[in-house]
Amino acid sequence: MFGTSQISIGEHGLTGDLYIGARARGLVVFPHGRDSSRSSRRSQQVAQSFRRQGLGTLLLDLLTDQERAAQAGDGVDGVDEEGLAVESLAQRLLEVPAALPSEARVMPQALFSGGMGAAAAFVAAARQPETWRALVSRGGRPDLACNYLAQVRAASLLIVGAEDTEVLALNRAAFIQLHCEKRIEIVPRVHHLLEESRSLQAVSLLAGNWFLNHLAVVA
Repeated sequence: MFGTSQISIGEHGLTGDLYIGARARGLVVFPHGRDSSRSSRRSQQVAQSFRRQGLGTLLLDLLTDQERAAQAGDGVDGVDEEGLAVESLAQRLLEVPAALPSEARVMPQALFSGGMGAAAAFVAAARQPETWRALVSRGGRPDLACNYLAQVRAASLLIVGAEDTEVLALNRAAFIQLHCEKRIEIVPRVHHLLEESRSLQAVSLLAGNWFLNHLAVVA
C-alpha cells in the first residue's frame, strides 16, 4: 500500500510513521533515540525533502512512550533512558526490516539519524550489512558505536556543524575507523545541525543526494 501509514515494530511495539510514494527509489529510516522523536518538526521537514527527491521514509521512535516519559534528564554517554545502551537500541532497530509491509521490504534501505540514534544506526548497519545500503549521521555520535565501525559496509556520510567542535572531533576519530565508502561534510558557521534553520536545507540536500546515489535499484 502506497501513501502514509503507521506501523508497529518488534516486541516493544515501537511506533513508526511510514510514507511510500508510488515512485519511491528507496526507503530511509529515521531512528530517534533520547534526544529527539519522530514528531520533531525538523525531522518532519527533512523527511518531506527526501520524499520530494523520490525517497520513502520511516520515522521511528526507538523508545516507548513510557520509557520516554521516565527519562531522567541528563543522559550518560552510551546510555539512554531506562538504562538502554546503544546496543539495546540497535537491537530494536534490527527488527525494522521484518516489520515492513511488502512494498517497503523489497526497497533498498538506508538510515538517517543524529545523536545516540546515529550510534544505534551504525551498530545495526554492522550487524545487518545485507539490509542497510547507506547511512547518514547528522551531528551524531558514531564514536559510541566504536566497536562496530570497522564492520560497517553501508556507504556512510557524516555531517557535522563546524562550530560543534567536540562532536566534530569525535566524528573525525570515528571516520578513521570506518572502512566502507565514506565521506565527512562540515557545514560552516553551524553548531547544532537541524536546530539552526540555515543548516536544515544543507543537511537535507547533502543527505538526499547521498541516498539517491547509493540506493539506485539495479534493474
